[in-house]
Amino acid sequence: MVTIRNETHRDVEAREQLLDCVWGPSRFEKTAERLREDRSPAAGLSLIAEQDGKVVGTVRLWHVCAGPGRPALLLGPLAVDEDCRNRGIGSRLMRRAIGIAGRRGHDALLLVGDAAYYQRFGFSAAKTGALQLPGPFERPRLLGCELKAGSLAGTRGLISATGRSVRKPPFNMLVAGLAGIQAARHAA
Repeated sequence: MVTIRNETHRDVEAREQLLDCVWGPSRFEKTAERLREDRSPAAGLSLIAEQDGKVVGTVRLWHVCAGPGRPALLLGPLAVDEDCRNRGIGSRLMRRAIGIAGRRGHDALLLVGDAAYYQRFGFSAAKTGALQLPGPFERPRLLGCELKAGSLAGTRGLISATGRSVRKPPFNMLVAGLAGIQAARHAA
């Protein structure tokens, strides 16, 4: 039986391995990744599909602006283990993520993906034509889904990350930490 639940810190390694298997190293080259780097996903909107203690699916949502002053969430990446495909796991992850986002009062979702797959969840390119991403992308793959009617009407401009930044320690703290580790090794 597959369970959909919130991701925890214990899932991070398994999630990353799944994403590597499904999308490969090129996933870091995608323009949508520029909106996710150094950001935390939206609170409570990182979901895992688990079967027999193994992570078999994942989806995450990220805070962005769909042009100036137009809050939205960016969905992705969605991934399902190859051995578990065609069993509705991706659909369950999508429906759960969309449902949570709607209940939390978010207005719209954006993603870069296959329109034929995502249209069943209400995504289309109908209202994303005047939006841009911070890098190359295929226009027909920039899709939107309104959770509140009219929330994407008239959107235009650059989609930008607005989520909470992942705090990285300053470089001098990293160097001091490494020096401390080396000093402790020499003392032992």
